[in-house]
Formats: sequence, structure tokens, C-alpha cells
Amino acid sequence: MSQTVYTRIVNGAATCANARSQAPIPITSPPETAEEVKKDGDSFIFDSFNADDAWELGHLLYSRLAPRANQTPVLISISLANSSQVLFQCVTGPGTTPDNETWVQRKRNSVLRWGCSTWFLHCKYAGDEEAFRHKFGMGAEEAGKYAIHGGAIPIRVRGVEGIVAIVIVSGLKQHEDHGVIVDVIKENWKEFSNAQA
Repeated sequence: MSQTVYTRIVNGAATCANARSQAPIPITSPPETAEEVKKDGDSFIFDSFNADDAWELGHLLYSRLAPRANQTPVLISISLANSSQVLFQCVTGPGTTPDNETWVQRKRNSVLRWGCSTWFLHCKYAGDEEAFRHKFGMGAEEAGKYAIHGGAIPIRVRGVEGIVAIVIVSGLKQHEDHGVIVDVIKENWKEFSNAQA
């Protein structure tokens, strides 16, 4: 099976300084069926991923979202999957609450348990949290540890088994939380197939 692998091509640090003064860039709406999400934007395979990549991706997300901060502040979090060590975390402006951090944790838990994006889970279960809870035999308390709302995407690395990191955005509408991550990765990492590797 041919897989798409992404390699970093842009240095985004310089774009952060002017981010707030720019007009917001529209966020691409992601597909709305699980099958379409699985094909495009459920997870990304990078050629490598380390703290420098997390910093770069985090700053690119910040630059993209900062112009919206006065209307909708957002929390951006990137952590390692094996230890949950946070490699990058910031807010785009004042107004986030501790609840944003709770959403980040719930989204992270979902990606770690099911190995897919939270938007994929949302589409697969049509946003029906009760159906999702019953499918996995979870009581209300256990189900509360997970979120099937868009905004968390697993990062994989070519040749490495499992998820390496999780990128999370919390604060926008859930399809935008997911869509902005997909947009930023696709705009700033070069895509190539295994045949080119």
C-alpha cells in the first residue's frame, strides 16, 4: 500500500511576529464521512518528527490562528504519544479557560486509544456520543475521558510503529479545529509517496 509521507519545507518562525495584524485565512472544511476523512486528513506520516518539528508546526498553527484571537482564542498543543510529554503548547490570545485544557486531554485520550483523528471518530459515529459510548461498553464516567469532537490528529513517522505525536487545536468549531491542522500541514510540509522515498 502506498502511503503519503510529509517532509518539512518552510521555516515558519518569521511569520509569527506579524500574525495578529493579518486578515484571517479561511479554514478548509474537512470531509464529513469517515471514509473520506480516512483517505485525507485522518493522520499524517512524516519523514521525521522531533521537538524542532513540533515547535515549527506549533508556530505555524499560531500564525494561522492568531488573526482570529480577538474573536475566538484557541489552545494549541503538541505532545509525544508515548509519554504525553508536551513539546509545544500556547494560546493565541486572552480568553481561553481551563476547559480548553480539559478538551485537549479528552481529545488526546481518544487519539491514543483509537489511533485515529477525533474528527474521524466524530464522522464515524455521526457525533452520537451515546452510540460511541455503548459501542465500547463505557459507562458515563469513563466516556467522559474521551472526546469525539474534531481537533486532534495523530502524527506517525515512516518506519516507526504506532503514533509518535498528537497535534491538538481547541477553541474553534470542531470541524475548524481539525481543518486548520490539516491545512497547515499540507501547506508547509512537502508531500511525497513511498515510491519517491
